[in-house]
Amino acid sequence: YARADNLKNYLADVETRLGSLSQRLSASVGQARFNTDLAGDPAANQSTVDVSERIVKTPWMEIDDVFFEARGSAWALLHILRAIEADFGSVLENKNARVSLKQVIRELEATQQTVWSPMILNGSGFGIFANHSLVMASYISRAHAAISDLRALLVQG
Repeated sequence: YARADNLKNYLADVETRLGSLSQRLSASVGQARFNTDLAGDPAANQSTVDVSERIVKTPWMEIDDVFFEARGSAWALLHILRAIEADFGSVLENKNARVSLKQVIRELEATQQTVWSPMILNGSGFGIFANHSLVMASYISRAHAAISDLRALLVQG
């Protein structure tokens, strides 16, 4: 059971990291967000005047950095998960979770497709230019959801 607990804890960390990467990739488009820093504490007060809504957008010169960081993280995680499939095979079989792990691996493999453009493009919304960051965010978001399902299987199974 210690092996299963170690795997569940590691996957929780992976889930957090994938969620963060997905958010950073999605920020390439720009999004209006409300300030939720004080949410949940009715006695909290802002010490300085701050706008309640702001536009969150990745600066143009950092878009490729975020994209390739996510791609590299997905590449490394892909290989770690393949090793987990071999090393934790008995745990995965006992929980009937091997197929869920394979789905995560499939989503991460999609992040490694060839980028045919000479630069990372981030068109806006449904514009005429590709948005590589949103495509990568989609794959990573699906891997994030699959990791969540895998963790649930390991807890329940």
